[in-house]
Amino acid sequence: MLKDRALLLALAAPAAIFFMAFFLLPMARLFLVSGEGEADWAVYRDALFEPRYWRSLVSTVVLSAVTTALTLVISGIAGVFLARHRFVGRDWLTAMLTLPLAFPGVVIGFMVIMLGGRQGLVPDLTEALGLGRVVFAYSMLGLLVGYVYFSIPRTVFTVMAAAEKLDPRIEEAARSLGASPLRVVLDVTLPALRPALLAAGAICFATAMGAFGTAFTLATRINVLPMVIYTEFTLQANIAMAAALSFLLGLITWAALALARTLAGGTVAASA
Repeated sequence: MLKDRALLLALAAPAAIFFMAFFLLPMARLFLVSGEGEADWAVYRDALFEPRYWRSLVSTVVLSAVTTALTLVISGIAGVFLARHRFVGRDWLTAMLTLPLAFPGVVIGFMVIMLGGRQGLVPDLTEALGLGRVVFAYSMLGLLVGYVYFSIPRTVFTVMAAAEKLDPRIEEAARSLGASPLRVVLDVTLPALRPALLAAGAICFATAMGAFGTAFTLATRINVLPMVIYTEFTLQANIAMAAALSFLLGLITWAALALARTLAGGTVAASA
């Protein structure tokens, strides 16, 4: 018994050291730095109630939530389809879905500019159709397009792995009992995929909350939290506020991940 406990402690020690060195200590230092400014600990009150900071916080959370919802819908449909169908070019299509993983955020930002910037493809197309030049790259919509494009690969493969484990006989049984296709999806498929969707959604939300490269490339007229933190730290030299906003950003992201873990923990996917 003692040997098993010692072995367990020995195996857990590297994880505990890593957790302390790369999470607890940086977060503790960040928290302490946030209270070293002129406003002292009132910096958190300013971060939450000053209109500029509050708007950036709300905008970032809403943008991340919408990104997560759209990504889950697109990746859920695509993941289940790719997991259940074999066709010519499927492997190439699956490989192409990994392409965004190779690009940093700045490159994705430039791709959005090429698509919806002032000289982009979409403005040229809308102008040819007589709708004027519709430019969306330098707005929340542009950020949303970039974030969704970046998030789909991380989500679709998680859904594919979960969908491949589902037992199709369960859905066939539901259909044989008179369930409509929509009821089968809502009552059988989605509950079975729920843990995978929650896990992938949490990662997608966390990635969108902290994404900087794409925002730095596109966010010329909008303020999302990573850009505000960058501005406060580099241009305003307001290190305390930058630290406070960074701590809040990390806290919100951690809460989302913990909530997803809690919700997914009690669900078991239906599999053979």
